[in-house]
Amino acid sequence: MQLPEPQVAVLNAASATEETPIDRLAAAAELEPEAATRAVFELRDEGLLEVAERETVEYEPTDEGRTYVDSGLPETRLYRAAVGAGAGASADEDAVSMGQVIGAADLAGDAVDIALANFGRKGYGNIDSGDLSVDPEADPEADPEADALAALVADEAVDTVDNEVLDRLVSRNLAARRDRTERSATLTDAGVTALMEGVETAETVDRLTPELLTSGEWEDVEFADYNVEADAPAVQGGTTHVLRQAAERVTDVLVGMGFQEMDGPHADADFWINDCLFMPQDHPARTHWDRFALDTPPIDDLPADLVDRVESAHREGVGADGDGYHSPWSEEFARAVALRGHTTSLSMRYLSGERVGDLDPPRRFFSVEKVYRNDTLDATHLLEFFQIEGWVMAEDLSVRDLMGTFVEFYEQFGITDIQFKPHYNPYTEPSFELFGRHPTTGELIEIGNSGMFRDEVLDPLGVDHDVMAWGLALERLAMLTTGTEDIRDLHGTLADLEFLRGAEVTY
Repeated sequence: MQLPEPQVAVLNAASATEETPIDRLAAAAELEPEAATRAVFELRDEGLLEVAERETVEYEPTDEGRTYVDSGLPETRLYRAAVGAGAGASADEDAVSMGQVIGAADLAGDAVDIALANFGRKGYGNIDSGDLSVDPEADPEADPEADALAALVADEAVDTVDNEVLDRLVSRNLAARRDRTERSATLTDAGVTALMEGVETAETVDRLTPELLTSGEWEDVEFADYNVEADAPAVQGGTTHVLRQAAERVTDVLVGMGFQEMDGPHADADFWINDCLFMPQDHPARTHWDRFALDTPPIDDLPADLVDRVESAHREGVGADGDGYHSPWSEEFARAVALRGHTTSLSMRYLSGERVGDLDPPRRFFSVEKVYRNDTLDATHLLEFFQIEGWVMAEDLSVRDLMGTFVEFYEQFGITDIQFKPHYNPYTEPSFELFGRHPTTGELIEIGNSGMFRDEVLDPLGVDHDVMAWGLALERLAMLTTGTEDIRDLHGTLADLEFLRGAEVTY
């Protein structure tokens, strides 16, 4: 029998009495692992080898886990520091200050939260009103998580460790789990017979070269057979992210509708983000619970005359019927820097002339940029997301013009069931929300907010024309075009990579 050289080498390295892992076969046959794997499956297809597959799980410590093996888990350090500070078993007697213990344990940053969370979970003691007490019966020295982590760092077997302990280490990012498929090969009776009868190396070539063609040797050589059904390693090539596809499509559509693109800072003065929008400074959305304020020096280069006009609109209103808010207004707060909660800050910069100078109607501008909000994470909300900002300045605009713009825009994505709901915004009147029907669940989900800018917004900016504006959610649009039901599948730490690799965009 004649076989290609790699198959002959693997066949001679295999055993009829014990399973031999492919990596050992590769070493014995002096082949690369990929070449040995290919040869094993080719021999299996010829009936000369049997291949067994076993799923195995391996764990390895992370860099953070290695650090804690040397210094101790944060909760263990907290317990020892509390005992050293004289903490007892009662919150009323012998309790010590949590701040004192944290300092003694040399904990800082995220390690503090980690220590406090696991201190209670492991029953090391109690925390009450800033005081900490310990359970004298607790034994941190016998902590199974610490023991398992130490074993991983020492490269010791963890076969006897409870899976729940290992899973806990993985969830704490102290260990990484690796699922592997281990393949082993055994000679079949036919393989043993072939070896006994003698196996010779066939002189084969695996590709047609220019030299073979010019010399004419291609007529005499034997070409290797290719098994197109053989297993091969999965290769994931790069691709454009679903959200990037959607953003590029949005840009193409809006440019085709005559819009120009805006850009501007992610961190900006609260003046541009909210004050110019006639948002009162005591509005709930402007508290530290909802906005991401930055500990940076305030912005000094605001247009002084515009600041005065915006303050006047807030305090006194605009026009004969304007009344303003009669609420506190602080220029210091207006100059404070925060991450923008919407890209309407760009619209304010452009409409005011600060960005590109005075604009004459008709003008259309848009942006597809990231914004930041302290929302509760769920299937339709993230802390940061992309907003499709847009506005049109022209004479005699109406809500019908705004609705017609949305109909034309969303039709480009195959979305025709758009519904409108009246809404209140401090900066637009009239205002309405947009809803689209999810292609999988059939539910209506909110996809944007819009309206006609009020005089209290436009007058301080020096704009005496109608302006209709909107802010649409790019991720919500992607949910409608891909059918995903959870926004967290699209991006973030919980993104579904398999979904992203195979997601079909319907527009």
